[in-house]
Amino acid sequence: MKKLGVLLFILMANVTLGQNSAKAKALLDEVYQKVNSYDNIFVDFKHSLNNSDANINRETRGDVTLQGEKYLFNYLGSKQLFDGKKVYTIVPDNEEVTIEEKSDDDNAITPSKMLTFYKHGHSYDWDILQNMNGRKIQYVRLTPIDSNSEIKSRLLGIDIETKHIYNLIETGKNGTKTTITVNSFKTNQTLSKSLFTFDVKKYEDSGYYIIRN
Repeated sequence: MKKLGVLLFILMANVTLGQNSAKAKALLDEVYQKVNSYDNIFVDFKHSLNNSDANINRETRGDVTLQGEKYLFNYLGSKQLFDGKKVYTIVPDNEEVTIEEKSDDDNAITPSKMLTFYKHGHSYDWDILQNMNGRKIQYVRLTPIDSNSEIKSRLLGIDIETKHIYNLIETGKNGTKTTITVNSFKTNQTLSKSLFTFDVKKYEDSGYYIIRN
């Protein structure tokens, strides 16, 4: 009888885990559909990096404008532009521009994947519900399927009412915790037609050093 009880407990636990995983995926699908319904998105965010063992505790901010795969990313005084073909990284302090092909690293969260990265390469689990300044934030735990990933887990906080991402808490296997919190989320803005166009001549004329990788 004791063995039968243990077996039933295991079966019930597996059913519950399966239901939680399905519920988490359903919520993420809603978020994905909402994000894809917008013509463009502007996100102003706070970025924090913490590793107590390495005595690292940094906090910065940045913003990104997204339209499909294209993006304009401002962070730490530098700018990164993806026009759909190439990535342009502009560093005014060094008067330098690096031009390279788009990265094929599926595990990396690039600006163009900031709001959709969770669609592939993870298993999903329903996590805690928190009240953040009157907003109900439901967390979904994402675990990379790739066992060689340097990421241990990711917690994605979702505003239950708007179905917008509130924050992302990423924990690395080395103990580093990275948190991205959305301060402002704007959609369907009027964008300049040249926003995602890189003018090489403009920077060459300004004396920038152009690096082509």
